[in-house]
Amino acid sequence: MKALWTVAAAAIGAAAYGLSRPGVRATLREDLDTVRRRDPAATNDFVSMVSYPGMHAIWAHRGLHRLWQNDSTKVPARLMSQAVRTLTGVEIHPGAQIGRRFFIDHANGVVIGETSEIGDDVMLYHQVTLGGTSMEQTKRHPTIGNHVLVGAGAKILGPVVVGDNSSVGANAVVVKDVAADSSAVGIPAKVRPYKNRTDPEAAGSDVGDSRSPYADFELIDPAIWI
Repeated sequence: MKALWTVAAAAIGAAAYGLSRPGVRATLREDLDTVRRRDPAATNDFVSMVSYPGMHAIWAHRGLHRLWQNDSTKVPARLMSQAVRTLTGVEIHPGAQIGRRFFIDHANGVVIGETSEIGDDVMLYHQVTLGGTSMEQTKRHPTIGNHVLVGAGAKILGPVVVGDNSSVGANAVVVKDVAADSSAVGIPAKVRPYKNRTDPEAAGSDVGDSRSPYADFELIDPAIWI
C-alpha cells in the first residue's frame, strides 16, 4: 500500500511539474482537442483527461520513449511500460516512434511493437496490433503514415508501410504495403484506391496540415465502420 502511495505521489509531482511548462500545456491542449475531434462522446475536457486510458498510455509513452534513448535507462523504461500496460490495457514498446495528435479510441488490447513508426493524426481502435514477423533485431514492425485510421481488431504485421490518408478495416490482416489514399479490407487485406477524393495539391494545402481535406477520417467503406 505504501508503494502505491509513493507511485501516486510521484505521478502527481511529475504532472504538476509538467503543467508548469508552457510546451507541456500546449501539448495537453492539443491532445484534448484531438479527443474531442475524434470521439463524439468526448464533451468534457476534465472527464477526457482522467478517464481515457488511451491518452494516459500515450502520455506515459512520451516519457518512456525519452528514457529508451539512453542505454542506462532502457531497462526501467521497459519495466515501466509493462506497468502502463497493466493500468491502461495498451502495450506500447518504449522504442516505438509516434507522431502528434495520435489517438486510441476504446483503448484496450492495443499492441505497438518496438520498431513501429506512426505519423501524425493517426487513429487506432481497440484490439489493433502493430506486430513483427521476424526474430531479427532489425526493422520488423509497421510504418504508419499521416492521417491513417486503423479499425478495431486489425493486425498489421511486419515492416509494411501504410501510406498517408489510408484506412485499414476492422479485423483486417495486413501483410503487404498499403498505398497512400487507399483502403485495406479483409484477410489477407486487399488494397483498393479511394475514389473521388480531393487532390491535396489542387486544394492548395499540405497533407500533413490539420486543415487538409484529409484531416478528418471518412469511413467510406462499410467494412471499415466500427
